[in-house]
Amino acid sequence: MGLDIKSVLIVDGVGANCAEILNSHNIKVTTKAKITKEELLKEIPNHEALVVRSATQVTREVLDAGSKLKVVGRAGAGVDNIDVAAAGQKGIGVINAPGANAMSACELTCGLTLALARHIVPAASALRAGRWERTQHTGTELNGKTLAILGLGRVGREVAIRMNAFGMKTIGFDPFVTAEQCAQFNTTKMELDEIWPLADYITLHTPLIDSTRNFINGSVLSRCKKGVKIINVGRGGLINERDFYEALKSGQVSGAALDVFEQEPPTDPLTLEIIQHPAVIASPHLGASTKEAQIRVGLEIAEQLVNLVKPGTYTTPLAEVTRVLPK
Repeated sequence: MGLDIKSVLIVDGVGANCAEILNSHNIKVTTKAKITKEELLKEIPNHEALVVRSATQVTREVLDAGSKLKVVGRAGAGVDNIDVAAAGQKGIGVINAPGANAMSACELTCGLTLALARHIVPAASALRAGRWERTQHTGTELNGKTLAILGLGRVGREVAIRMNAFGMKTIGFDPFVTAEQCAQFNTTKMELDEIWPLADYITLHTPLIDSTRNFINGSVLSRCKKGVKIINVGRGGLINERDFYEALKSGQVSGAALDVFEQEPPTDPLTLEIIQHPAVIASPHLGASTKEAQIRVGLEIAEQLVNLVKPGTYTTPLAEVTRVLPK
């Protein structure tokens, strides 16, 4: 017997295919690409399911207002914009699409790594401004450099495969991945204390949880190679921004590519100082912003929701963050 889901609210500009699939199974869909907190609180009592990307904060207040709410679907991987603990306490299931945007996040990571190595962004900006700064933007090869990958899940593994093709040595850490598994994608698993002095580049692909918040801090950065470069297409809260800014100013960190921030869009003066730093490439959370990724996340979330209503309709597995169906 499936869940009784008659109406779904979709926000944050999830791909149109999500609504199309749900509608084809006679599930009513209300779509609001942009929605304020006040509008969400007013609208959510009318729906059994809510689908969001990363922009909408699904707080305890929102969950409390959702008197009919049975499930929240995150069209993507990270669920740090959802109060998962509160959802679990209220018996509201949380599902996500953990692999749907992995390739897009991987490709952005690889592109940003290359952009840092070859100073592509400042060189292009100088030329656009009428300055021919050829010698000022001499870069370095990736070939022969060491890339540390922190988090060896779907994204981290794909990054390793591609950066190996550039001739980089890949090392990494993930408490849930064995050394034997790492060897399958030509990566050496190491402990964190071993990684810091070896890495020329560090890329972050871990979830944002209590144990990873401010993971990259002053203590860690002081143990890194002088001039290390940091890439973050993971989660903004992984980096202690005050410590990071000091490391940028001192040259301990010689470059950074940041696609995510603790507050989005950022307004904190410190974050804005980091974004303006000449050694930083900053982008507005584009990791999953490809046509292909949005089609996949819309498909996966829609098919999971349909399966909850009509079990066995699709082969897409249920990706439960908190339990949706009773044991």
